[in-house]
Amino acid sequence: MSVKSELLELFITEKGTYFSGEHIAERLHCSRTAVWKAVQQLKEEGYEITAVQNRGYALSEESDVLSREEILHYLDKPYPLTVLQEVTSTNDVLKAMANTQHASEGTTIVSDYQTGGKGRLGRSFFSPKGTGLYVSMLLRPQDTVSNSLTLTAKAAVAVYRAVKTVCNVELGIKWVNDLYLGHRKVCGILSEGQASMESGHLDFVIAGIGINIYEPEGGFPEEIRQRAGSIMGQRTKEHQINRNRLAAEVIKEFYQLAAEPGLTSDYAKHNIVPGHEITVIDGDRRRPAKALSILPDGRLEIQEADGSRNALVFGEVSVRLRDGNQMIER
Repeated sequence: MSVKSELLELFITEKGTYFSGEHIAERLHCSRTAVWKAVQQLKEEGYEITAVQNRGYALSEESDVLSREEILHYLDKPYPLTVLQEVTSTNDVLKAMANTQHASEGTTIVSDYQTGGKGRLGRSFFSPKGTGLYVSMLLRPQDTVSNSLTLTAKAAVAVYRAVKTVCNVELGIKWVNDLYLGHRKVCGILSEGQASMESGHLDFVIAGIGINIYEPEGGFPEEIRQRAGSIMGQRTKEHQINRNRLAAEVIKEFYQLAAEPGLTSDYAKHNIVPGHEITVIDGDRRRPAKALSILPDGRLEIQEADGSRNALVFGEVSVRLRDGNQMIER
């Protein structure tokens, strides 16, 4: 391990605590010159490190750089984790690793910024730098596609729990793969898989999660401004959370849920769709229906306009919610 990595681990463990250069050199078994160089490297990578005469160096408690060292610090297992400051898409990077490097289950990619973030149905996912969290996690289930449909729902529950723990905010889950704060979408989930044509079994599944933590500078793009929101709003020194800890909670919750049979009751309990009038969207076709319940396997039970009942396995729905005196579709 490099001096820089060891120093970062020390700073993370004792965030806000000052260490003299001499103390650090003795602890890491290196020269004070090596300590100084490591401090400069961390500063260049964006870490807020303060230096005070006669006290030494400290990592600011407000430092918000996503790092492998800090995420692992909050995890209970040493998952194969890669943290990248910029990617095209965390799902694409992990998919390539699954195919060409035979990455093992539990391999996870975390990024601060996506230049080509992906949403469902070929849409893009706005992924600005420094305000969100983009995570992709790999599973290799010995299962069929139909038996793995609950994985997206489990990812949604993982985000719900992680946000409640770290941000003290309760989100609503929208069947099948979005999370909302009030009437605004703050998280999207894209699950992608690869199956064997011969056996019908999955080679791997990737759960990709994009979370809007803060409002981006200048606001959201015009085309999503009326729908998109953030968990924490405008970021200030008094109003911020530890993104590394949030990433760790999402990772921990997801892999724990993925190992459990069936669908946790939290998915239905915190779902905003049942009980509302909806529009079922199937390509260019739309039809009205009423959402009745979330079934134990994650399907959405609906009542069609003619009174008959149906269960949606996957797809897209728009739900009509009341906002003050008006009804809006989300």
